Amino acid sequence: MVTLKGSLEITDFYNIVYKQDKLQVDNSVLQTVEKSFDFLKDFSENKTIYGVNTGFGPMAQYKIKESERIQLQYNLIRSHAAGTGNPIPSAYVKAAMLARLNTLSLGNSGVHVSVIELMTSLINKDIIPLIYEHGGVGASGDLVQLAHMALVLIGEGEVFYKGERKTTQEVFKIENLKPITVALREGLAIMNGTSVMSGIGIVNCINTKRLLNWMVAGSSAINEIVQAYDDHLSFELNEAKQHKGQRKIAKAMRDHLSDSSLTRKREHHLYNGIKEGAVFEEKVQEYYSLRCVPQILGPVLDTLTTVERILIEEVNSANDNPIVDVEKGQVYHGGNFHGDYVSLEMDKLKIVVAKMSMLAERQLNYLLNSKLNDILPPFVNLGELGLNFGMQGVQFTATSTTAENQMLSNPMYVHSIPNNNDNQDIVSMGTNAAMITKKVIENAFEVVSIELITIVQAIEYLKVQNKVSSKTKKLYDEIRAIVPAFSEDVVMYPFVNKVKEHISTTEI
Repeated sequence: MVTLKGSLEITDFYNIVYKQDKLQVDNSVLQTVEKSFDFLKDFSENKTIYGVNTGFGPMAQYKIKESERIQLQYNLIRSHAAGTGNPIPSAYVKAAMLARLNTLSLGNSGVHVSVIELMTSLINKDIIPLIYEHGGVGASGDLVQLAHMALVLIGEGEVFYKGERKTTQEVFKIENLKPITVALREGLAIMNGTSVMSGIGIVNCINTKRLLNWMVAGSSAINEIVQAYDDHLSFELNEAKQHKGQRKIAKAMRDHLSDSSLTRKREHHLYNGIKEGAVFEEKVQEYYSLRCVPQILGPVLDTLTTVERILIEEVNSANDNPIVDVEKGQVYHGGNFHGDYVSLEMDKLKIVVAKMSMLAERQLNYLLNSKLNDILPPFVNLGELGLNFGMQGVQFTATSTTAENQMLSNPMYVHSIPNNNDNQDIVSMGTNAAMITKKVIENAFEVVSIELITIVQAIEYLKVQNKVSSKTKKLYDEIRAIVPAFSEDVVMYPFVNKVKEHISTTEI
């Protein structure tokens, strides 16, 4: 059970989205929200408050009659529920719901308490609003995507419920739920924030951490099976660099390989006297994709840590407009809905994830190219060379997908297009950035899946199942349970997809 008290951590998102933990709202939150609503109701009398008695955006100059204030909120929700493209998967929407609920619970939005109660029920009952990928420019927040969420809260639109897409009205009847009370500015408050980009971003962070862990495991295993020297992972070498991420990756790899009988000590082979001859038969150093893993994945980890921090700061912030301050008895107008923080962090995250897929592709190429590794047959082919093809076909997929990631890693942050009659003259495109990052992460899982299958095929060929570290043996067993050893050519796509499903949903 997760208790909402106005502050969330990334573990709370993980527990609710992935472990299906229930959510309860602390009484103090309900009291804070009620005070905020009561204050705004009184404060807005005889004052011009944006979104309460004015139009929206460039039409804020139009005064709204007292008798039409409620209709204004419904009009806003219905007119902006204009998303297109594919539905955003439920896990990402659920995270967005939790992010929005947390923001509204801070008491800076002036919403009716029924909004908090209904959103909590929807999360706990796993009733997920239909929200489309396309529509947000990320400046007045995720207006279009959050309008689809608001549409459900007023009892309209569509939801995903028990694996089926149904009308909200039908599901509310089944679950005996009532729409929210629209009394002041509920439409604007629900819609005017960064919660969709932030929710998607949080899930992206969770998935990137999982991907990074598999990359560390795979990178360790490759170093092991080619009997690399271990000093490039040493404490001493990596402590000479002051980056925390590099040090942590190197330690994780040392831990992974701690009981391996395959990695070699340089002093046993190259520090025991000068070798005869002009050319050394053994490699003095490994290729960069093996030797420089801490230096490559270290920045990934450091970037991920920063992205997580910024996103958690965002979901724990009041990010709509205007902001209600009960303590000071004031309402402040501004731009806390602007998504530049999230947009920039998503661009940074997709860059490092693209780099991870590039590293995986290069490691894969090292294993597949017999002239580079000198110990494996071409394409780790366990069959008859010339007749069989081994992993040759899937390399094309890995290369193609990596290239797509390289293209997608171009920044969204700098692609502002003015709109809304130039009221929104510079925007963040944060939701686009988050969605593209989601795609880059999914692509990277595909490349890593192909690499992992190749690693276990290599272990099979070398017959070192009993010499690898216990952690590599566990990795080998997990992948082997999905992909049997093959020497004859087989249709590969079902195996790649099954491995991708496994590693994208399983911690290592």
